[in-house]
Amino acid sequence: MSILDVKFVQGFIRLCNDGWLQGWHERNGGNLSYRIKPEEVEEVRQYFHEPGEWKEIGTSVPDLAGEYFMVTGSGKYFRNVILDPEDTSCIIELDDKGENYRILWGLCNGGRPTSELPSHLMNHEVKKKASGGSHRVIYHAHTTNVIALTFVLPLRDEVFTRELWEMATECPVVFPDGIGVVGWMVPGGRDIAVATSELMKKYDAAIWAHHGMFASGPDFDTTFGLMHTIEKSAEILVKTLSMSPTKLQTITPQNFRDLAKDFKVTLPEEFLYEKEGQ
Repeated sequence: MSILDVKFVQGFIRLCNDGWLQGWHERNGGNLSYRIKPEEVEEVRQYFHEPGEWKEIGTSVPDLAGEYFMVTGSGKYFRNVILDPEDTSCIIELDDKGENYRILWGLCNGGRPTSELPSHLMNHEVKKKASGGSHRVIYHAHTTNVIALTFVLPLRDEVFTRELWEMATECPVVFPDGIGVVGWMVPGGRDIAVATSELMKKYDAAIWAHHGMFASGPDFDTTFGLMHTIEKSAEILVKTLSMSPTKLQTITPQNFRDLAKDFKVTLPEEFLYEKEGQ
C-alpha cells in the first residue's frame, strides 16, 4: 500500500483530473485544498518525510492552528496531478498560531503550495466556522462561461444569483443561499483573500470577476458538483444571450417560492425581486 491508495488522496486526484477534463485548468490555472481529518492524518503519517522549514503563510488563520492540508502546488499543472501526484501536490502542516506552514509530503522536485494559499486558508477558516466543521474542500477553477458573464452582467450578488438560478431548475436547490461576486482584484494576495472570505461567510461559492470561481463543500463530490452546476448554468445563459437579448419565458419569483416549498429549501427574498416583463 502507498499513500496513493488512501481514499482522500484518491478523491483529491480525481477532482483535479475531472476539472482538467472540463477545460477549467489551462496551463497551471486553478488550485485545490483539502482540510484533512485527524484520523486521515494518522493514516498517512507513515509517508511523511522529515518536515521542511516553517514558512510564512502570508496571513493569520488561528482557528486552523495545527491542522493539516493537502494542496496543489504553485505553477503545477492540473493535467499532471493524475500522472505524478507527488510532484504536483503536497501535504502541509500549520503551526500552533496558524501563521506558518511546513511541507510533510509531496512537491518532491521542489516548489511550494499554491500561490493562492492565503485565500484557501482564510476561506477554510471561515467555512469551518460557518459549517460547524463539516466543510473541508476549497476549489478554485477558471470556469469559462462564468468568466465570460463577468464582462456583461453587473458584478452584483443578486444579479448573478438570479440569472443563474433561472437557467436550470436544479440551481436554487443546489446553491439556495446564492452566489457572491468579487470585483477584479490582483490574485494571490491578502486583499482578495479577505474579500472572498467575507462573501464565503454567506455563500458556498464566489465568483472572481474576469478570473474564475471559488467553491467550498464538505467533500470532493459535493464541491465539484457545485462548481459544475454553476458553470453549466452559466453556459446555458451564455447560449441564451447569444440567441436573444431577452427571454420570452423564464422561472418567475413565485415559481421559485413553489420550488423552495416542495424541495424544503429556503431561498432569500433578496434574490426574488420582480424583473421587467414578469
